Amino acid sequence: MASITIRVLDGADRGRVFENLSAPVTIGREEGNTIQLSDERVSRYHLKIQEDHEKLVLTDLDSTNGTKVNGEDIQLKILRYGDMIGVGRSVLLFGSREQIAARLERLRGEPSGARASQSGTGQSADFELLKNWLDHPDLSGKLRDDSHLLIPERLSPGQSAQLSELLEFIHVRVKNLTGSVKLDRRAQQVSLAVEQWQELLDLQSRVSELIRKIGEPDTSGD
Repeated sequence: MASITIRVLDGADRGRVFENLSAPVTIGREEGNTIQLSDERVSRYHLKIQEDHEKLVLTDLDSTNGTKVNGEDIQLKILRYGDMIGVGRSVLLFGSREQIAARLERLRGEPSGARASQSGTGQSADFELLKNWLDHPDLSGKLRDDSHLLIPERLSPGQSAQLSELLEFIHVRVKNLTGSVKLDRRAQQVSLAVEQWQELLDLQSRVSELIRKIGEPDTSGD
C-alpha cells in the first residue's frame, strides 16, 4: 500500500505536513477527517483519496466549492506525485520530496510526447499554472509592495549567518529555475519544464514550512 504525504502550500494551514498516511484519506473541515483543515471554504467532508488497482484516486465528495487538481475542476482523478490539489483557499501538494523526485526521474527517461501525456499538461501549460498562481489577487498586492522586506535589527552574528545561508539557498534555487525558462520571443511566451515546475513547488513548500515554524516556534511540527 502506497504511503501518502500531503503538504500544505497555502491557506490557513500553510506549512503543515501530513506524512506516512494510509489510504483511504479524507480531507475536510470536520474533526473526523484524516486531515482537518482550518479553511471555512472547505466542506465538512470535502474529498477522499483511496487506493484502487494500485492507483490513488481522488474523489470530490460533492463539496460546496469543488476541488481542483493542477488548476482543473475535477470530480474523480487519478493522482500522481507532484499534483497540486486546490480546496477552498488552500493549496495542497501531493507526495513527499522523495516520491516526486522518483517520478521526475522516470519522466526524464521518457520521450517528450510520453512525458506530456503522463503529466497531463505540457511545459507551457505548467508555466501558465505558475503565472496564474502568482497573479492570484490575494498575492498580487504583497508581491508589488516590498516596503516590509526588511532585515531584522540586532541579529547576533550566528543569527545573521543563518539568515544569510537561508536567503542564499532560496536565491540559488530561484536563479537555477529562472535560468531554465525557455523564451519564445516571437510568441512573447516562456515555458517551464515539468521538472523545474516541481522544483518551484518544492521550494514553495519549504518556505511555507519555515514560515509556520517561525510563527509557531514552540511546536515540533505536524
